[in-house]
Amino acid sequence: MSHHGSTLLEWLAQKLRPRPAGPPRPSVPAPAGPPVPGTAWFTADFSSARQWVAGRSWAYPGGGPTNPGDNKLDYLVPDPDYSRGGVFRATRRPDGKWSTGLLTTEGSPEQFTVRTGDILEARVRLPTEIGAWPAIWTWRDGRNEIDIFEYHPDNPDLLELSNHVRGGGHYYTDPAIQPGAWLDLKVEFLARSVVWWVNGVRVYADNTGVGRDWYAYLIVNLSVCAGAYHPAPEPDTTEMSYEVERLCVYRP
Repeated sequence: MSHHGSTLLEWLAQKLRPRPAGPPRPSVPAPAGPPVPGTAWFTADFSSARQWVAGRSWAYPGGGPTNPGDNKLDYLVPDPDYSRGGVFRATRRPDGKWSTGLLTTEGSPEQFTVRTGDILEARVRLPTEIGAWPAIWTWRDGRNEIDIFEYHPDNPDLLELSNHVRGGGHYYTDPAIQPGAWLDLKVEFLARSVVWWVNGVRVYADNTGVGRDWYAYLIVNLSVCAGAYHPAPEPDTTEMSYEVERLCVYRP
């Protein structure tokens, strides 16, 4: 055997010789949950004037501040205390209307829009006061409205889920839905079906969708009912609120 072959055998013997046991390797933790459905294309920062415009929306006649034709007592205000912290507030005014918080991506420097194929996720705390009307929804050019959710505490266990683009809607009831409750919401804006999830459960698919070329701005707000469709606030109620802790849009 050549000197090269002898050296090779010595190297192999060293590799195959048992080694003393070292400290155990830490186990790799299992994933905390299902993978994120795509890239987080938009993460809401309600304090950002680049993302959001406060107290104005073309979903209201003339951009606001009132919308009595939709049976609302709203008087939109840009005051950051009404929306910029993620707590959307309403307070009674001397004239009988309510100062209300609204944020929209329409008209902002970033002009963010959701589009076909996007997935929106949000975590919200429902209001407790009769007359409160919270919502997350979309709007563009007088239409293109998808209601991620609407809620009225007089129907305490019910969420309203609506597609006003191609038609479709559902009243979803569940004991977990109640005044003051925290809910995790997810909506898939698909061309042939809009799909709603509540607390991880798939609750409704409209089988109509938004079409291939749909896109729209986001609106997050707290309205106040005037009494035609749902009760107006009690006379001794002077303020109300709901909270949006998180809102993200994923683009698979």
